Amino acid sequence: MYSATGAIPMKITRIDTHLTELANRSIPYVVVHTDEGIHGVGEPFSCGPDGATVAAIHDFAEWLTGRDPRDIEGLYHLMYAGGRFPGGSVVNAAISGIEHALWDIAGKAAGLPVYRLVGGKARNRVRVYQSIGGDTPQEAADDAIRLIQTYGYTALKMGPLPTGWHQMPWNRALRETERRVAAVREAVGPDIDIGLDPHARILEIGRAAQLCEVVAPFRPFFVEEPLRPENYEALAKLSNKVNVPIATGEMLYSRHEFRELLSHHAVDIIQPDICITGGLWEMKKIASMAEVHYASVAPHNPCGPVATAVNVHFAASTSNFMILEYKADDGRCAEIVDEPIKLMDGYLELPDRPGLGIDLNLDALAAHPGRSWHRPFLIRPDGSLAYQ
Repeated sequence: MYSATGAIPMKITRIDTHLTELANRSIPYVVVHTDEGIHGVGEPFSCGPDGATVAAIHDFAEWLTGRDPRDIEGLYHLMYAGGRFPGGSVVNAAISGIEHALWDIAGKAAGLPVYRLVGGKARNRVRVYQSIGGDTPQEAADDAIRLIQTYGYTALKMGPLPTGWHQMPWNRALRETERRVAAVREAVGPDIDIGLDPHARILEIGRAAQLCEVVAPFRPFFVEEPLRPENYEALAKLSNKVNVPIATGEMLYSRHEFRELLSHHAVDIIQPDICITGGLWEMKKIASMAEVHYASVAPHNPCGPVATAVNVHFAASTSNFMILEYKADDGRCAEIVDEPIKLMDGYLELPDRPGLGIDLNLDALAAHPGRSWHRPFLIRPDGSLAYQ
């Protein structure tokens, strides 16, 4: 337990990274050390080539060493604007991981949970959903029931497109989509929320609209990334054509991109990733913009337990938070932190320890070193690359 040291000067002495294998991919973790013996932990998203995010973190370490870690707004601006050219996915992910650790330090120094530093409690617990697996409609339905019975979820998410959709005639893919979603809805009943994620695999507005029309009778919680996310006007046109809530945001990297998205009234729900948008404070700014555009926030969170902890502090303190993506894992995720956030009846409890409320188990990280990995490529029948 840390004693409060809020009035004592403090300096960053070094920043370490730890690349570990988690869920069949390499995940980087950050530890920021100070001269007061307080350290903070963070988790950036692993973007681009293996090691790219880690290399960017080490570059930023040279800029930050000797500075007070609690000057979070200034240090963020230094990292984001100090190189003149605004960062993309890799740079913003690196900033995010460091920024998480700075809030962890600030909370420990103040003797308070981080959510107390960024607005206090807007809620007492955090609603979460998990994605279901299964190649066939029956397998998807069975997994949905398993997750509800095991963890008490009140919401789930699924990929509506069938396995091998990119090699099917489009009308067949639509028929198979209808079968998949119908099977899950019938299995879980009318009151479980079901989000649908085509995973930004569709380029054409017309096809995306057809997909939304096919699933609309099953009352989806949202349809996530029904189109590629780069064209906000196209998303707005789609939103105006269909009668389902549209969500996007995991591939947007800054408040500037979210400003454009929201100004087009293109979505009902934004899904920023706290490990890629610049961190907790940037997420709070993005959420404020969303609120005045009457949009809710359902953060993208496919990463590890540190990312989940940071998201819980965001969710606890943000009024227009809606729901958090989450994966219950009693294995590796539970091993790499000292005290995972507790899941109870489909909700995560708020931690009461100072800082983020968790710490890394460095031995567990080292036991599974990172390895080379890339997403599998989806190839169409004509040999071209399908969006993934």
